[in-house]
Amino acid sequence: MTNPDPPCVHIVGAGLAGLSAAVELSRCGIKVVVYEAAGHAGGRCRSFEDRVLGCMIDNGNHLVLSGNTSTASYLEAIGADHAFWSPQEAVFPFFDLQSGERWEVRPNHGRIPWWIFDQARRIPGTGPMSYLGAARLAMASRGETVEALLDPGTNLYNRFWEPLVVAALNAVPAKASAQLVWRAMRETFGRGGAHCRPMIARNGLSAALVSPALNYIQSHGGMISYNRRLQALDRHTECVRAVKIAAESIELGPRDKVVLAVPPAQVARLVPEIEVPGDGGTIVNAHFRLNEPLAPGGEPSFLGLVGGLGHWIFTRGDVVSVTISAADQLGLANRSQEELLPMLWDEIQQALSIADMEYVTARLIREHRATFDQSPTGAARRPKAVTRWPNLFLAGDYTQTGIPATIEGAIRSGVTAARHCIADLQN
Repeated sequence: MTNPDPPCVHIVGAGLAGLSAAVELSRCGIKVVVYEAAGHAGGRCRSFEDRVLGCMIDNGNHLVLSGNTSTASYLEAIGADHAFWSPQEAVFPFFDLQSGERWEVRPNHGRIPWWIFDQARRIPGTGPMSYLGAARLAMASRGETVEALLDPGTNLYNRFWEPLVVAALNAVPAKASAQLVWRAMRETFGRGGAHCRPMIARNGLSAALVSPALNYIQSHGGMISYNRRLQALDRHTECVRAVKIAAESIELGPRDKVVLAVPPAQVARLVPEIEVPGDGGTIVNAHFRLNEPLAPGGEPSFLGLVGGLGHWIFTRGDVVSVTISAADQLGLANRSQEELLPMLWDEIQQALSIADMEYVTARLIREHRATFDQSPTGAARRPKAVTRWPNLFLAGDYTQTGIPATIEGAIRSGVTAARHCIADLQN
């Protein structure tokens, strides 16, 4: 008797969700084939050579926190532990464009938040009792928004909660799910400064998260196939029998699995029986190329903005970038580049104290549908990784990861889908 062919997991999508699923399966010795519709991997989290700027940039600015355990495990697996820069302790600098004030939020190392009793560590104009409002988020019901639970008229709301919510959920507090915000806080700030140190990719997202993963997958016998768009799934009552990639129909063996790691809109098209959340808001990123790096050592840095158009400034080498999250909800998604770039550069000059400096070139990048709808309604529509077809699994930050649409959420979703595949194969 001949041995049956070893099982193969077909992963559709080479974003972080698909890559993390492939890494986890490869680590366990399971054959994987990854299909990607584009000519590159990384999805919404990648670097590319920009012709206007004449250098490598990320397609969006992303901040990882030291409490993101799935991301840490992924980096360790692919050998990219040192690909991120991080300060020795948790420090979040802010600048108020209206008042000109600067401050730093500096959580202490342990779980007990002693830092709220130290005026030098907390937000100006707040007292220790101001922070007790976080308890309302911990008890939030499924349908409540952040604005419904916290007082918008306070300094803490305007200088901490609002920028945090907009950055984490790509939604203004009036629309953002309070439960999602709390779950993100519980895993990071809620565990103390050791778990909320900010981390920035030293040499870009692809160098940190994508290229090492591709090398890992291929070195373990996995295959990556580009420009291969999934057209349809041949679904029957008991299982998925084939995946139709481009003009080819790939028949599945009895033990083969499929991980669908594509955006929710594509899932709705391919498998309309699965309920998924709608699209979230647009994120706008403006990138400015300078004559020389701002920091002599070249280390990346970031700065939170209050009272302006931009929300966060990131610097890496001679490129300064500013992010506007929830841009459509703020009425900024369709403003022209000619209008936005001068205003954003003015904010950068104020915030970084570089009034006499000018940029060499700049460009604006709009990322439509950057996240899923992270309102209470959208969060309620997140599907599980398992489906009614026992050999079909979902991966993506829009699935039920328990946290918002972040790098951590995407990686966690891929690991979850992979572990379901592994459990099925072991049984």
